Amino acid sequence: LIVMATVSRGKPSTFRETMALRLWCWRHIPLLAWIRPSVVAMDGDRCILRVPLSRRTRNHLGSMYFGVLCSGADAAAALLGFRLLRERGSRISVIFKDARAEFLKRAEADVHFACEQGSEIRALLDRADASGERENLPVRVVATVPSRFGDEPVATFELTLSVKRR
Repeated sequence: LIVMATVSRGKPSTFRETMALRLWCWRHIPLLAWIRPSVVAMDGDRCILRVPLSRRTRNHLGSMYFGVLCSGADAAAALLGFRLLRERGSRISVIFKDARAEFLKRAEADVHFACEQGSEIRALLDRADASGERENLPVRVVATVPSRFGDEPVATFELTLSVKRR
């Protein structure tokens, strides 16, 4: 009965979020769509995306190409920011100002990218909306390979999120 009730209400929210993300990517940033990210978890405080290790994302050594790892981190942080913007209805432009990455292990399976700074991003958007000036926030994204290393990071990223009211 529970399964039937879930099915009758439609697709799970992660499926809808994934399809919305992929459609947006095909329209605005086709390179992100090419790596086929999927939403694992999404709420106002965190976003977890999965990028599959496939022929498209693998390097010559069989691990995930570092450019794909950077793209996954970008997508996880940006998706959380865009979700918070959508909830607010504000007209704020969003861009990443810089990025730093530390690659710790080879990512030899599907990679999960987690950004858990929703409350800090929300405060950043409030400051930008109030001041009308450009505001910046370093956002941390942690990449893991749960099937091989559990919660142990394979890479960490720090992206500076830069926002300004339009």
